Amino acid sequence: MSDHCGPLIAIIGPTAVGKTALSIALGRRLKGQVVSADSRQIYRRMDIGTAKATPEEQALLPHHLLDIVEPDDVLTLAQYQALAYNAIDAILTQGDLPLLVGGTGQYVRAVLEGWTIPEIPPDQTLRAELERVADQEGIQALHSRLEAVDPVAAARIDARNVRRVVRALEVHTLTGQPISDLQRKDPPGYDVLQIGLTMERSLLYSRIDTRIDRMVAEGLVQEVASLLGRGYGPELPSMTGLGYRQIVQHLQGQIELAEAIRLCKRATRRFVRQQYNWFRLANPDIHWYDLGEAPLVDPGGQILNDALVDRVRSFTDSTTRTRPSMEDR
Repeated sequence: MSDHCGPLIAIIGPTAVGKTALSIALGRRLKGQVVSADSRQIYRRMDIGTAKATPEEQALLPHHLLDIVEPDDVLTLAQYQALAYNAIDAILTQGDLPLLVGGTGQYVRAVLEGWTIPEIPPDQTLRAELERVADQEGIQALHSRLEAVDPVAAARIDARNVRRVVRALEVHTLTGQPISDLQRKDPPGYDVLQIGLTMERSLLYSRIDTRIDRMVAEGLVQEVASLLGRGYGPELPSMTGLGYRQIVQHLQGQIELAEAIRLCKRATRRFVRQQYNWFRLANPDIHWYDLGEAPLVDPGGQILNDALVDRVRSFTDSTTRTRPSMEDR
């Protein structure tokens, strides 16, 4: 992938930590454009529950890879990766700074590490059969099948991540080859600076609780009801994401709204723990900023940490790639 070149800033970290605010503030300060790396914000009409940048925020600078598929469409990791590279290259061609922003570890690492992803189209019949195994025999039984045919992939994939286990088994069944053999890395030629946002876990959990309460106040229940009314069934991957699954259960009369909110908060906390497996605090390639110690962006959208801006500007100025210099807007 050596044809990709230029500086690329990745802003990563767990959900609700403040990535959107920093990306907008940094993009406005340094003439940047956002490339979303969020596997749920790709869906149209799923705005509140995915914490998508608001129309007002999106108007402040260009955003890419938001609202690109319908909730019942499939976007493979390979397709996302190709779209991300196209967006990043287009931004660099315009002389702007690409900001890869999101908390979906697979998306971020597929782009930064240049994963070679098997172009095997999904087989819905096979997937349904494998998902039945998980339902009837348990997720460990399904994971044991993967261990038998691809122990390398099984060691990488948590048994609770049924979707990834199913995909690995699907690829092996359709190709006769382990997915771990087909997945290689061919890093792109971008000069990458990774900025990680974090905070003490109890503070982050409190932010998550506040965010979910705000989502409900802003109309999350109505958003999910509208999606169901349009015919998007609760079995769709898009509708089983955080928040949507629990609100669907409420709308179907299975649980009270208060219980749906409680379950959503609990599931989001669990998701944060999974995100830190992708973005490890000990990773020397990530420059971590603890937002619990000091905020990076004020309520008016101005960056409070000049050292962070200087780090990014120094990095982009020092890249060996031929590119127009960046000035403050």
